[in-house]
Amino acid sequence: MSGAGVAGVGTQSVLIVLFDGVQPLDVAGPLDVFSVAARFTGTASAPPYVVRTASLGGEAVRAAGGLRLVPDLDLADAEDPDLLLVPGGPGVERVDDRLVAWLRARAPGLKRVVSVCTGAWLLAESGLLDGRRATTHWESCAHLADRHPRVRVDPEPIFVRDGPVYTSAGVIAGVDLAIALVEEDFGRAVAHEVARLLVVFLRRPGNQAQVSVQLSAQVARSDPLREVQYWAAANPAADLSVPALARRAGLSPRQFARAFTEQVGMPPGRYVDLVRLEAAQRMLTDTRDGVIGIARRCGYGTPETMRRAFMRELDVSPTEYRRAFANSSAIDPGPR
Repeated sequence: MSGAGVAGVGTQSVLIVLFDGVQPLDVAGPLDVFSVAARFTGTASAPPYVVRTASLGGEAVRAAGGLRLVPDLDLADAEDPDLLLVPGGPGVERVDDRLVAWLRARAPGLKRVVSVCTGAWLLAESGLLDGRRATTHWESCAHLADRHPRVRVDPEPIFVRDGPVYTSAGVIAGVDLAIALVEEDFGRAVAHEVARLLVVFLRRPGNQAQVSVQLSAQVARSDPLREVQYWAAANPAADLSVPALARRAGLSPRQFARAFTEQVGMPPGRYVDLVRLEAAQRMLTDTRDGVIGIARRCGYGTPETMRRAFMRELDVSPTEYRRAFANSSAIDPGPR
């Protein structure tokens, strides 16, 4: 077909697999991304994506939570799509062997195969992930690695591409991956408009950690320490030294450091390092602010101090990070 996208990309056919116990958001999230893309590219006669759903026998399925989903067609009657999307959900643990057999027979020859969350389990069961790097929901990574030792499971990123196979982490990471696919097909400007309309990040970088410091750190049990946690994350430019944070908690520095480490799972200095780094990453990708201003607002003081932190934690400079991951509207205007 003649394309409305970039690099000769025309209408892309998408097939989403349905099964009992599928996670509804794993289906609806990417589907919304692909459907919204039609508002910014393509025409009525040549939309960017044509999405269809299919199940074994074309039968309605009962999704996790009880939602009933009616597919468009029987998997047996489906033509090879440009993009096959395999969602996850609790049903992957008891999925019909016929679905795995269908994936084993049909998926290897497709241009792109995508899994969302624990949909990676079905790709692994079909042998499609053998020898490939892949990810899935952080809670299932160790189990997937144990059951399928030939899969190189990476628990860190929100999505991974290895050749024609894309795997993603939790349900919202499926939206991130779908937006990345729109960008791959139709360019950053279209992906930006899709993300803006859906009120999500313009493609969190795939190598971004699945869990932010606010989620990966334990939440302190005591109210004063918990309030200090949240306050520090919201005020990275403030004095976040142990004595200053201890005063906010009403403890001596020694008491504070010991209790914080015990309850949060990391020393206060390490926690501060991570919240400042996370704030700087967010500003670099989502704003046009200069590096000097970002360093100041994130508590680094100088660009060189921020640069050392980025090199230590991410092995890239702030400028390189922005160049790789900045939104289309967040181009670095230079230091200021």
